Amino acid sequence: MSIQPRTRIGALAMLLLAVMLLHGEARAEEPNPQVKVTTNMGEFVIEVRQDRAPLTAANFLRYVREGFYSGTLLHRVVANFVIQGGGHDALSYALKATHENVFNESGNGLQNKRGTVGLARGDAPHSGNAQFYVNLVDNPDLDPVSTRWGYTVFGRIVQGMDVIEHIGETPTGAAGPFKSDAPLKPVIIEKVEMVAPGATRGPAELTPAPPPRQDTTILSPK
Repeated sequence: MSIQPRTRIGALAMLLLAVMLLHGEARAEEPNPQVKVTTNMGEFVIEVRQDRAPLTAANFLRYVREGFYSGTLLHRVVANFVIQGGGHDALSYALKATHENVFNESGNGLQNKRGTVGLARGDAPHSGNAQFYVNLVDNPDLDPVSTRWGYTVFGRIVQGMDVIEHIGETPTGAAGPFKSDAPLKPVIIEKVEMVAPGATRGPAELTPAPPPRQDTTILSPK
């Protein structure tokens, strides 16, 4: 029996749908990219959650591939809160020129838990571009609520959390243009590069941390 025109179209549509579903499943099974950050205080590896924050992940990976982060500072350290950097030149302390800002994806279901990585921004919700931060503790005040935007989480530390903690304990104060919270001995990002997923030792083992600091103003890229 031959397939009638409508039946044939329906069969083709079902075939196309099956191919799309299989392709989507294959994409879903692909591992998220990983990025190694080398600093003068050690290395850490970020798993970039492009499955949950596609715009922010693509933005971050573009800067990585361009070598943007090499020679920048982790310029802000607040104990029991976050470390932040990736925007100021290590020699001049000047802000580096960036691409366009990124749409805020803080409603993606990823929370600002200890060891997660987010996109710094100013007061405007869609003002994030290159700078990133790492949560030293759980910071629920950075998550979105119905009355305000949050800060977009787009990754997590899968190796080198001990380095993150060490940086988080560095003495801070006034340095260069910063009136406070700047490491007195500069913490320099020497290189940021893509690494093969699975090449790391696996998810970081996170030990209990102190209560979160109630402060959301720290993440401005200024």
